[in-house]
Amino acid sequence: MREAVEFAVEVEDLVKAFGDFVAVDHIRLQVRKGEIFGFLGPNGAGKSTTIRMLCGLLIPTSGRGRVAGFDLLREPEKIKGVIGYMSQKFSLYEDLTVIENLHFFGGIYGLNGSTLKKREEEVLEKIGLKGVSHRLTRTLAVGLKQRLALGCAILHQPEILFLDEPTAGVDPLSRREFWSFIQEMSNQGVTSFVSTHYMDEAEYCNRLALIYQGRTIAMGSPTELKIKTLSRGVLEVECEPLIPSLHLLKNTPWISEAAAFGNGLHVIGKEGISLEEEISALFQTHRILLHRMEWIHPSLEDIFVSLIEGEKR
Repeated sequence: MREAVEFAVEVEDLVKAFGDFVAVDHIRLQVRKGEIFGFLGPNGAGKSTTIRMLCGLLIPTSGRGRVAGFDLLREPEKIKGVIGYMSQKFSLYEDLTVIENLHFFGGIYGLNGSTLKKREEEVLEKIGLKGVSHRLTRTLAVGLKQRLALGCAILHQPEILFLDEPTAGVDPLSRREFWSFIQEMSNQGVTSFVSTHYMDEAEYCNRLALIYQGRTIAMGSPTELKIKTLSRGVLEVECEPLIPSLHLLKNTPWISEAAAFGNGLHVIGKEGISLEEEISALFQTHRILLHRMEWIHPSLEDIFVSLIEGEKR
């Protein structure tokens, strides 16, 4: 009988190096059971490499950790038996039908006979593919392939789901449906570890880890990250011409960050600066037409930009 554990995932100083290149640099994190944990970062930040180590698919260079109570270094095969893994490429067999893909993955996970048949029927119903179960996978739309990939990952009723960029290239409606399903799984006690670079999706997560150049640079709930990182808020500025205004602000010493958001700019000033007054005077000097300025609550994208810029500095 397995020992009860508080954390579904727990790693300390996890490192993965490929020669001189360090892809994952001493990552530490804890994921609670039943939690939706978001792993946020730009392409090449080390998200996929970390997930592959946690799934037992890649051997860490150093560090230690446990997944579902099993040791990351000594028990990778046991880890594989209690997790579901969905890669960003979906890893489906295009020349097999929907039901054949489920049957194949069920066999890999050790399901057979009436148990496998029952689970296939349950999963087809849950992911809404019962009516297309005999269609070739290559003929399915991307959103339906995503559902099938998720169905294959949950067929054996895993304790933890590792989802690597699961909504990349998927339409907004399918993305929303996907997250509703993840929330439903969480309510049933399944832990979801999801990597994404979509900031709106990060809001669905209970907690987030932001990763940049292989290192974790921030962690907490979306609300905690907003409060800790930009407690003062963000100044939203509408002006014209927009792009020259952005370049001007970026090259102004009392501006910490400035970025284009839609038809306006989001601006963060350095401590002790009366930002509205300074911007008004600056724009007047450079004959920039100022339409509106308003303090707003920061979005996760604002937080992400601020933290990345801070790391670069």
